[in-house]
Amino acid sequence: MNNLSKPILTIVLTACAALSLGAQPYPYQDKSLSPERRAADLLSRLTLEEKASLTMHASPAIPRLGIKQYNWWSEALHGIARNGSATVFPQPIGMASSFDEALVEEVFTAASDEARVKNKEAAATNDIKVYQGLTFWTPNINIFRDPRWGRGMETYGEDPYLTGRLGMAVVRGLQGPEDSPVRKTHACAKHYAVHSGLESNRHRFDAQVSERDLRETYLPAFKDLVTKAHVQEVMTAYNRFRGEPCAASSYLVNQILRKEWGYKGMVVSDCWAIADFFGEGRHGFSPSAVEATAAAVSNGLDVECGSSFVNIPAAVERGLLDVKDLDRNLMRILTERFRLGEMDGESPWDDLDPSIVEGEAHRALSLRMAHESLVLLQNKNGVLPLKPGQKIAVIGPNADDTEMMWGNYNPIPKSTVTLLAAMQKRVPGLVSFRGCGIIGAEYLPENDPNNPMGQLMKLPDAELEQVAQQYAINVADVRRYARRTQQLRSSFLPEFNAQEVLKQLEGIDVVVFAGGISPRLEGEEMPVQLPGFAGGDRTDIELPAVQREMLRTLHAAGKKVVFVNFSGSAIGLVPETESCDAILQAWYPGQEGGTAIADVLFGEVNPSGKLPVTFYRNVNQLPEVENYDMEGHTYRYFRGKPLFPFGYGISYTEFRYGAGKIQNGVLEFTVKNTGKRNGVETVQVYVRKPDDARGPVKTLRAFRRVNVMAGATATVRIPLDDEVFTWWSESAQDMVPVHGNYEILFGGSSADEDLKKLSYRF
Repeated sequence: MNNLSKPILTIVLTACAALSLGAQPYPYQDKSLSPERRAADLLSRLTLEEKASLTMHASPAIPRLGIKQYNWWSEALHGIARNGSATVFPQPIGMASSFDEALVEEVFTAASDEARVKNKEAAATNDIKVYQGLTFWTPNINIFRDPRWGRGMETYGEDPYLTGRLGMAVVRGLQGPEDSPVRKTHACAKHYAVHSGLESNRHRFDAQVSERDLRETYLPAFKDLVTKAHVQEVMTAYNRFRGEPCAASSYLVNQILRKEWGYKGMVVSDCWAIADFFGEGRHGFSPSAVEATAAAVSNGLDVECGSSFVNIPAAVERGLLDVKDLDRNLMRILTERFRLGEMDGESPWDDLDPSIVEGEAHRALSLRMAHESLVLLQNKNGVLPLKPGQKIAVIGPNADDTEMMWGNYNPIPKSTVTLLAAMQKRVPGLVSFRGCGIIGAEYLPENDPNNPMGQLMKLPDAELEQVAQQYAINVADVRRYARRTQQLRSSFLPEFNAQEVLKQLEGIDVVVFAGGISPRLEGEEMPVQLPGFAGGDRTDIELPAVQREMLRTLHAAGKKVVFVNFSGSAIGLVPETESCDAILQAWYPGQEGGTAIADVLFGEVNPSGKLPVTFYRNVNQLPEVENYDMEGHTYRYFRGKPLFPFGYGISYTEFRYGAGKIQNGVLEFTVKNTGKRNGVETVQVYVRKPDDARGPVKTLRAFRRVNVMAGATATVRIPLDDEVFTWWSESAQDMVPVHGNYEILFGGSSADEDLKKLSYRF
């Protein structure tokens, strides 16, 4: 055969193959077959290089087999993120304050509807880019162990039970009906496991925890999502666990996840986490990318977010990786692509109206979620609700900051209602001005040559790549950080002038001060070095000094002060309980948050949120931040007196609990609304085992949102099943139902003074 005939023959054979595929489908093209059979047939037709390409998050098309291009990396932390306009719901830590499983599921059902609309539009271009797929790397169900962790705002709080319940609601909302022949989307339980800060050391930290802490605190939510909600993806964490990177931990992935829990779904890496196996100054686990790739694939990691898996062929050729292990992983990948309908381009959600995306119904849902997320912490002398005819001013650095309200991992909405905008609609001639920045003007980072924030403000485009490699993050995320850093400059301004502030507030009856912190300061691995903040984490939990000075000034001048605190984490508000008449915790409340806050301030909505984390007095109440032992951490192991306890939140009415009784394995008690307003009380049930000196002080085992009309009494009944008495067993080295004597505690918060107690033998 001459050289000219070879390309001609190739063209002919390719054309014949195409005709054959169209006329006589191979088994993988037969929609009547199960996803598993189709996946097995397709797998048998792949080359080693093609197999490797399908294990990376940005998976290229394979035209000869009709495999479409796909990108596994999409985000939906609280709305479809980084993919154009979409509805922004409150940050997860705010949603956790609702203690409302049904509403959280409704939120993520709306989000997955928007996801299907957006994915259909992207699929029409035959080019699914990052953030446009159907596989969402959420929820973050790590335990918010320490308020100094910058990413804690992405979680559902510090309690394993609450995290599990709300995390399962997220999975149900995203993945849709379990009996559907096509899966709606994927949810992903992350970051597995024992990950809860700090951001500054996550690429090299080795988490050493006892088996009890592992199984009692760090794993229960993951187990719930895997065994009960059937989450389809689990993401391994950056950190090491007992000496091994989590993605290479056979104990975590194969023993616990696969064998003990029976998990059949996919395991994915955090982004560029495999590079941490061998990168300089990181885990030092593997000598090179080839060995790192072999270790992760052999351990059952299906999809890598990153680029190390290009080394799969080399790992096979060097005898470091068995193709059987690769094929095992690919079976899961291909099966799920068929189950998502992505291979066929068909789904039951193809007829969704594109107008639902950030449409009226979803914005109303965001508002409802924001209402339930707000936590009233203090209300001296009934300063709230605000009264008609009062002269009101709205001031502070967070009063009119739209991006602050979106939180992080957020969509970009077409409209956002800030607190200032909502108050201007209600109060004609409203007095408003910033008064001060979030951080004092003296700390402007551009003036500090050693501050990486200042460097980012001046960073030329040519160096974005360099910063991305330094922090092991996506270049697009670095650009986003750079933009936010440039916008951050406004957070330091104006410089506080007490005399000028008081002059502008002459004649004002009530000052609504919108302060707190910002997702520009706390978050995932950020180039932030400021007093109280380092790399996205916090070094203390105090309100920034300039805001404390502002609030002291207002109090000394005799002003009634309503402090609306925006933050993704607990703030030590001891001085503010003196300088402020009312304190409302707003978190980062989403695009309708301003309306929600104004509705509560004016009494149109009775606040019902409860804290999903402990508000400590200061960092002196906390153990060393890198100590992952649970003793001293969270309400479950904290033995001091917090400022505001886990589960705490007041309303514009009061509730009184009856004595309660236990009959036939059912706890029954009454809740009376003794006030003049209708309200919702979140009743909480805790369990304590008095003979377990090393166990938790108490641990949440049930909760209910109870709507009680003014003057009415509601009866609450909660079954005390085996799961309520799941406890650490030394003999089993696991959490199992343990018989013995218990105390059943029920009431309106985790504080002992707010709880009734009953003895019970299980």
